Amino acid sequence: MSHVEIIEVRRYYPPGVSEIIGRGGECFIGAINDSTVLKYPCIPGNHESIHIEAQILDVLGSHPRIIASKGLTEYGLILQRASNGSLSDYIISGSFIPSHRRLLWCKQAAEAVSYIHSKHVIHCDINLRNFLLDKDFDLLLADFQGMLKSVNGKILLDGLSRECSKSYMPRCHGDYACVKTDLFALGSAIYFIMTGHEVFPELDSLDDDEEILSRFQNGLFPIDKHACYDITDKCWRQQYQSADDVASDLSLIQASKRVAE
Repeated sequence: MSHVEIIEVRRYYPPGVSEIIGRGGECFIGAINDSTVLKYPCIPGNHESIHIEAQILDVLGSHPRIIASKGLTEYGLILQRASNGSLSDYIISGSFIPSHRRLLWCKQAAEAVSYIHSKHVIHCDINLRNFLLDKDFDLLLADFQGMLKSVNGKILLDGLSRECSKSYMPRCHGDYACVKTDLFALGSAIYFIMTGHEVFPELDSLDDDEEILSRFQNGLFPIDKHACYDITDKCWRQQYQSADDVASDLSLIQASKRVAE
């Protein structure tokens, strides 16, 4: 019988943190003030993934679609606070979202992914929980615990984050990640934005992960009709070479909708 180690995680509050407003993976998100949060490890002292994220954010620098880093402290990583929470929570809340806003979010998501790829960063966990909403309800991509690669493709940093089953492109080696694995996940994100629910809503991402993988492996992708159907299908079928190509196709849809109106 294999030994299973159970680690109890207790909430704690580093200096300056007034409340815990979220948890992502092995980290708490603590509010410092209206514009700033502290991302810190659930287990004190377990800073490796946070240090990798800080390095990746330093490489990315300032960009309107990327969560802003304000540097490391001895307790964790200080980040811009996204005042309107995650896009996933906002869509699930049932708030009315006009079609032009959904299309804008799709375009902003593609722009964010295009930018990080230009910096040789593979996110490895593109999903709507990691797209946050700022005060103007514009998207910010967050949670950078994926890969930084060199120009020739050598892995320089790897935070070991990987996609959940509903965003996971089937491949021989589960740890492998590249532009196309991110684009596959972007397809699932765009689908969620446009339809208001995840792919295969009747399946659970954990309990039914083998069935989800089987469907993706056999090309049994969702067939719900929506304005970005052709784009999501091309993402899943690995027919895009870059996120910039996805953004260009989204611009065409936006333009056609404006003409129709």
